[in-house]
Amino acid sequence: MSKCSLYQVIKEDLATPWKNDPAITSRLELFTNYPGVWALINYRVAHRLHNRNWKILARMLMGISQIFTNIDIHPGCKIGKRVFIDHGFGVVIGETAIIEDEVLIYQGVTLGGVSLDRDVKRHPTIKKGAVIGGGAKVLGNIEIGENARVGANSVVVKSVPAECTAVGIPARVINKGKDKAQLSHNKIPDINKQLFIYLSKRLSVLEDALLNHHENALVEKDHELEKMYKDFIETMDN
Repeated sequence: MSKCSLYQVIKEDLATPWKNDPAITSRLELFTNYPGVWALINYRVAHRLHNRNWKILARMLMGISQIFTNIDIHPGCKIGKRVFIDHGFGVVIGETAIIEDEVLIYQGVTLGGVSLDRDVKRHPTIKKGAVIGGGAKVLGNIEIGENARVGANSVVVKSVPAECTAVGIPARVINKGKDKAQLSHNKIPDINKQLFIYLSKRLSVLEDALLNHHENALVEKDHELEKMYKDFIETMDN
């Protein structure tokens, strides 16, 4: 995150929606429909105040900003350039969080902490180009790698490598650098559904073998299920 004048950074904040949101049609909409942009602009000012030890004033400014935008950003966190908070309602970014350039954050995201210690880094680091899906909770001093993607409503408590996709509760890596496009939730596999299908089929095979004494069929079907389970584990393996 290179240093830049406040004016230049805010100018880039105002230009970012045009690159990330196909719904925008006029500059007037920036003033009426993009609370994420205004929360970031307020943060830019508050962060400068915070760094100059005007911490109470900085917190007050962000408190007022939260009332109008419904986005809670601590002025002490570090946010890079061309970050876009889409819609933004319910976003929470903690004090020691670090967000690098060109990160995309959707509504309801929490970059939270799991420690009460004051003198340690408690919040996550989001590397350049990452995408955090709506409602995702990224908790603790972990790292979301460059161009990584976190699925909607996932709970991430472990670091996610660069160029990977993570989904679920707790989140697991399901895609290792295979798709560098922006996060497409309609293409994310339902890992819970896959696991339930596997368990259901295995239970059915065992019941059939016990009730009908089909031991040979059990061995054959068990090999099929083992392959299914192996593929499932490889998909989720970190």
